[in-house]
Amino acid sequence: MSGEATAVLAEFAAALTYDAIPVGVRDYCKDLLLDALACAVAGHAGEETHQLAAMSSALAQSRESSVIGGDFLSLAGATMLNGYLITAVTMCDAHRSTMTHITPEVVPPALAIAERDALSGRELLVALVAGSEVTTRIGIGVDFPAFRARGWHGPGIFGPFGAAAAVGRLLHFDAETMARAFGLAGSQAAGTFAAWGTPTVKFHQCRGALSGLMAALLAQEKFLATREFLTARDGGLYNSYVSGGHPETVIADLGKRWELEQIALRLWPAASSIQGMMTAMFDIVEKQKIDPAQVKTLRIALSQPIFEMHGNFAKYKGKFEALLSSHYVASAILHDRELTLAQFEPARYDDPKLRRFAERVEVRAEPVLRGVAALVDIETIEGSSFSARCDQPLGAPENKLSRAQIERKFRSCAAPRLSQPQIEDVIGAVARLEHLASVRTLMDMLRRG
Repeated sequence: MSGEATAVLAEFAAALTYDAIPVGVRDYCKDLLLDALACAVAGHAGEETHQLAAMSSALAQSRESSVIGGDFLSLAGATMLNGYLITAVTMCDAHRSTMTHITPEVVPPALAIAERDALSGRELLVALVAGSEVTTRIGIGVDFPAFRARGWHGPGIFGPFGAAAAVGRLLHFDAETMARAFGLAGSQAAGTFAAWGTPTVKFHQCRGALSGLMAALLAQEKFLATREFLTARDGGLYNSYVSGGHPETVIADLGKRWELEQIALRLWPAASSIQGMMTAMFDIVEKQKIDPAQVKTLRIALSQPIFEMHGNFAKYKGKFEALLSSHYVASAILHDRELTLAQFEPARYDDPKLRRFAERVEVRAEPVLRGVAALVDIETIEGSSFSARCDQPLGAPENKLSRAQIERKFRSCAAPRLSQPQIEDVIGAVARLEHLASVRTLMDMLRRG
């Protein structure tokens, strides 16, 4: 493909068909959807979820759209709240090369429109592929080290484009309307790492979902907008957020190589950037029976960027910092030999013994490590030592979760809010998504009884 990146990407999203999507890509997108739904039902336990729910309810007083694991809200309110639910307890996906979560922005608006218009599961699947591919493709078009050095945070910047693409595909946009939707999405692209360490980073994601929805609905009304947003010389994404970026990579092998397959999933809660450390910890504790009381030292080595983000929470404050703390997460895995949402409730993370142990954990930056790779070394009082290195965390594209593991995650997360028959019905519906006559059926299964 050749041409201006925005136009080419818009044509791709508008013209994408079910048959043009390889079977493996379709199946992985189902994995992404089921994982997002698992995260969303778990998200009702999020520390700030009630605050987002109140704000989402205040957006409008209508009740036409389903909240995953909840009731009804307005179209805008459900999109916003579902986006937050997916990311609320730090269990959702991550496109590693851009440090961007994808499903919180793409899935909620697609579900809302598909439910509103009683569209089929096949139409939803195509829209999710379009939205996920657009988000990740726009992300790889930036010079990410320069983008990150300027403080930009990807979800609120790339996410509105993917959300607009998913909604535009469901609304059968032509390429010109899709391009205008991208222009409107880009006008709302925002979010920086000044929010790091606070739940505002999650707000970037759910706001990105709503921004993309608004962009698509306004484009549907023929609202005039730029059709060349990505590379516009004055104010285009790649010329404003970085110095030109790499727009040629956005469209390289488009429709042949699927960037969405580079989205990583998480089996365990806690920050995506420390999943390598967690994988290494489990590699040790699943093979060795170590008494935490006999541990002399627990040392963790992370890459420099990950250390800067997660190496300074030895004294964590509350649930959110516990989810970010490599000190606490390693301590919890060592003591409990598991890591579930229960480890991020006050009854566990405020345990004085666990807090004292977390403060003893040594975390350092290691120059030889790259990305989310990690080294873990444990030495006992009696002199035994155990080590593990992880270069590809469980859930990474190179070390994918199986469908069975994702289904177990959904069952575990959904148990507090959905009945057992509902849970199995959702799993079955997602597995056979292209045969689902109406997405309303899926959303009925996902509402709390």
